[in-house]
Amino acid sequence: MTSPIDIEGGGTSVVVDGEPGPSAKGETVKLEGRSPGQLMWLRFRRDRTGVISAYVVGFFFLVGLLAPLIAKLYGKNPYTVYADDRPELFDSAGVPVQPNGGISGDFWFGLEPGNGYDVFTKLIYGIRTSLMISVAVTVAVVVTGILLGVAAGYIGGRTDYFIGRVIDFLLAFPAQLFFIASMPVVVSLFVSPRDETPTYVRVVALILVQWFLGWMGLGRILRGTALALREREFIEAAKVSGASPWRIIRKEILPNIVTPLLVQSTYLLPNFVTAEAGLSYLGVGIVEPTPDWGQMFSKASTELVMQNDITYMFFPGISMIIFVVAFNLLGDSVRDAFDPKTAR
Repeated sequence: MTSPIDIEGGGTSVVVDGEPGPSAKGETVKLEGRSPGQLMWLRFRRDRTGVISAYVVGFFFLVGLLAPLIAKLYGKNPYTVYADDRPELFDSAGVPVQPNGGISGDFWFGLEPGNGYDVFTKLIYGIRTSLMISVAVTVAVVVTGILLGVAAGYIGGRTDYFIGRVIDFLLAFPAQLFFIASMPVVVSLFVSPRDETPTYVRVVALILVQWFLGWMGLGRILRGTALALREREFIEAAKVSGASPWRIIRKEILPNIVTPLLVQSTYLLPNFVTAEAGLSYLGVGIVEPTPDWGQMFSKASTELVMQNDITYMFFPGISMIIFVVAFNLLGDSVRDAFDPKTAR
């Protein structure tokens, strides 16, 4: 019969003839590797500010998406002119009789001075309109920035020179002045000035105008990233293996520009939201009766409202501030999650 043999001075037993040794005191911990995406998600979840901002942004998008359902459950719509349907709610100047803008159990956010639209439904539909336009502009800008920026950076040569000069030329335009001046021109391309302009034409014009002068910054960033990537070893290896330029861009470069692309997109969208609201505020964007964030600011800044009750400014103003701040904080958190060495 065999038994463990004690080794002098070592205090360790050696098992012979297949006898089981003493059981391990702790279980072996299985090590699992994490992908860059998993590491990014783990870092993002630990950022409380980023998580809260993501919930706030998601709430706004959910409200915009479900605006018709919310209005149906609420029992009102943003197009009813309560100044005509219920004139007892307004004084001779068209201002709600009840204090605080007419806020009551029937009208949660009050009534709009003048026409008497319900502020709550007009706000949620305005959020829907502004976000729909801004998302469309952001998608168009991202696609254009990827196509032209990556092409300029990877192909180089005359392609890079031509696209670079186009970017420099467009960056010379004063964006806000161009938006204001070009909106009537773009609208007139679709509808005669003598005819009433449909809402969808104004929406298309807003998307086109903002896209035209909105993609250059992202395109320049992606061009620089592609320039750096095309000198890397894995790109050279792909060339040696006989891969086509399209395959190299699709399989090697595009996966490596996700970080700057996602970070820049989180900064672009709130900028387009405020730009669209500014155009509607100035009267060259969305007009009544279509609800819009900027249009609500325009109505709130009129002399009738400012002299009688500024409550109407509160709800669209505070909602836009919350949305833009939350989206900017979300962009900071996404950037830090991708690159933890970046100091906020």
